[in-house]
Amino acid sequence: MAKWSKRTAAVHGGTRRSQYGELSEAMFMTQAFCYPSAEAAEARFVEAGDDEFIYARYGNPTNRMFEDRIAGLEGTEDGFACTSGMAAVSGALMALTKAGDHVVSSRALFGSCLYVLEEVLGRFGVEITLVDGTDNAAWDAAIRPDTRLVFLESISNPTLEVVDLAHVVKVAHANDALVVVDNAMITPVFSYAADMGADLVVYSTTKHVDGQGRMLGGAICGSKELIRGPIETYMKHTGGAINPFAAWTHLKALETMDLRVRAQSATAALLAERLSGHEKLSAVRFPTDPNHPQYALAMRQAPSGGTVLAFEVKGGKEAAFKFQNALEFVIISNNFADAKSIATHPATTTHQRLPQDQKDLLGISDGLIRFSCGLEDPEDILADIEQALSVI
Repeated sequence: MAKWSKRTAAVHGGTRRSQYGELSEAMFMTQAFCYPSAEAAEARFVEAGDDEFIYARYGNPTNRMFEDRIAGLEGTEDGFACTSGMAAVSGALMALTKAGDHVVSSRALFGSCLYVLEEVLGRFGVEITLVDGTDNAAWDAAIRPDTRLVFLESISNPTLEVVDLAHVVKVAHANDALVVVDNAMITPVFSYAADMGADLVVYSTTKHVDGQGRMLGGAICGSKELIRGPIETYMKHTGGAINPFAAWTHLKALETMDLRVRAQSATAALLAERLSGHEKLSAVRFPTDPNHPQYALAMRQAPSGGTVLAFEVKGGKEAAFKFQNALEFVIISNNFADAKSIATHPATTTHQRLPQDQKDLLGISDGLIRFSCGLEDPEDILADIEQALSVI
């Protein structure tokens, strides 16, 4: 796959065909696998080959096709497919840390990621230091010689802060720390994490990969040493492997992901430009929009800011709710990266359980709307937003 573009790799990468020569990838719905002899069973449990499988929790031909394909897109040696994005995040963090380790993370994270860091890892004796991800000096001060791991979202959810990944990787690796990047917002199409030296790249494949509101899924991409070492060992014993039907659905969705994501990203950029300065909004945020605080950095790192923008409705929660309730076809939901446009009020949904002081620190105000661009006509989306704003 190395010579192919991402768009081609998303269609053909990792394909395994049976003796029947099927055009569409096969779905192997089986829990376990058979052996021609007792000796063959023993040999496989000692060391299974690339196309030898034992149990669905350990691996499956359909899952392996998806893992090969998503890893090829990311530009890493290997991948492990998980039941959900949070299974991928928690699996990567738990597999690589132990009591007494030190982890440094950006503060601007999805609420569940904060929970895993502070409540789960913290409960088991891992020291957690949270920093302002946009402040390189804060990373420099927090990462120590005994730091085991650094975690961040390349673009934060929901405030769309952009981290200087090259700088963080340089400082982390100088201290022999691993770098784990949650890449959900930037998408596999525009990803730069592996190119900049991240050790593991984590995705909620529920988002842009499936992208059509059907299947939960996740993926951890990285070196073969890490993926088939601590990651696979932890995941197979704790039950975090994706099921074959979800993996097959993801495989088919990858064939159209590049087209979908590029269209959605173009819509997001258009909306950011057209909504900028709107009288009912106090701010509009999109990473590659000139008004974004980290615009120059975002432009250096990727050609697009993803498929999601955020804007601040004047009038707080009451105005934000009026806006959402007035939308005609844009959907109110907590998901993003779907084929349907979605408006989310993070303060009362995805980040509801954060204490108010943390919401204030992260910029999750009562007027903040996270807007995920779908595949509808961009002018129709804009018209729906504008008519909904008009009721405030």
